[in-house]
Amino acid sequence: MQDIITRFIDYVKIDTQSDPTSNSTPSTKKQWDLANKLVTELKEIGMADVTIDENAYITATLPSNLDYEIPTIGFIAHFDTSPDFSGTHVNPQIIRNYDGKDIVLNKEKDIVLSPDYFDDLKQYKGQTIITTDGTTLLGADDKAGITEIITAMEYLIKHPEIKHGTIKVGFTPDEEIGRGAHHFDVKSFGADWAYTMDGSQIGELEYENFNAAGAKITVAGKSVHPGYAKNKMVNALLIANKIISLLPEAEVPERTSGREGFFHVYHFKGEIEHAEIALIIRDHSKSRFKERKKQLQEIVKQLNGTYPNSITLEINDQYYNMKEKIEPVFHIVEIAKEAMEAVGISTIIKPIRGGTDGSQLSFMGLPCPNIFAGGHNFHGKYEYVPVESMAKAVAVIVKICELTARKG
Repeated sequence: MQDIITRFIDYVKIDTQSDPTSNSTPSTKKQWDLANKLVTELKEIGMADVTIDENAYITATLPSNLDYEIPTIGFIAHFDTSPDFSGTHVNPQIIRNYDGKDIVLNKEKDIVLSPDYFDDLKQYKGQTIITTDGTTLLGADDKAGITEIITAMEYLIKHPEIKHGTIKVGFTPDEEIGRGAHHFDVKSFGADWAYTMDGSQIGELEYENFNAAGAKITVAGKSVHPGYAKNKMVNALLIANKIISLLPEAEVPERTSGREGFFHVYHFKGEIEHAEIALIIRDHSKSRFKERKKQLQEIVKQLNGTYPNSITLEINDQYYNMKEKIEPVFHIVEIAKEAMEAVGISTIIKPIRGGTDGSQLSFMGLPCPNIFAGGHNFHGKYEYVPVESMAKAVAVIVKICELTARKG
């Protein structure tokens, strides 16, 4: 437990926020600070073939201790943190033997982590919880995953009596801005399958996610003096507003859950002569995903009939549901589920209402389900992680390695 706490706090105190406006990889120079530290640490614990490339992608190998061949498996996590909230000067607080009541994160600013609002807290009464000080995010997404993977590898190295095949480890930059897998060399990594340690609460096991696309709509208007505008003015703002009004009112993020898809308008700006709408399209169903894109195209086509050649639409697919690639090799999910049950964890299998590096990696030829890392309330000041959840994640990694060796 203390080793996990020490390692995790060392990591989260290093600012590694990524930047979506940057075109470099990694998107921020400060990500190198933790990346270089991880390379040193992997070498120190005894990992082999530790490498870091020009884009800060880290790989390492734990050689097999078997006298027969089995599939090579991998564990992957990302070291950047979200640009959504400050990751500078992270000051973690350790709450031991949590009493189940409100946790004051910052007395001066009256910031309180309360189980009355965040009811997941209630299940961790009596445990050790690491929180923020209310001024930054914590970085459990995904420095908890990195902590767990390195701790598990160190444990396997110190306990050679636990039989395992070749284990690959990969740490990536820029996952939080959707680029974590962009420069990942699947062939060089050399695993038959892998697991991202990037889920939330203890027990989560995920192998399906949204199909995703981004869309940009541009409206061209005509500005005329309002006193003489009849049959002449074309107000781009009103046309853009009409486009938004024609989207299904109930199919938005705040009114959907589970496998329900949505349209999400996240940016709208303009004036009479020019307006822009940016939105994302999400659905777990591939056929419904295609229907949503067609629905948006039909709305634009309809309004272009009323306002000729005023509207342009650009849609770009972003990622797809990894379920399509994982179902043919479903035994990799079953191994993870068996590992969780073997260490006393009830499995929570549910779809991801978002994306994951595992989705892109699966379509790049590396099937990659997602396993819990233990954190909650990612990307904000209320983020926390129970240390016991991280310890269980370490046990799951070790058990997956052991079960894979046993099953051969």
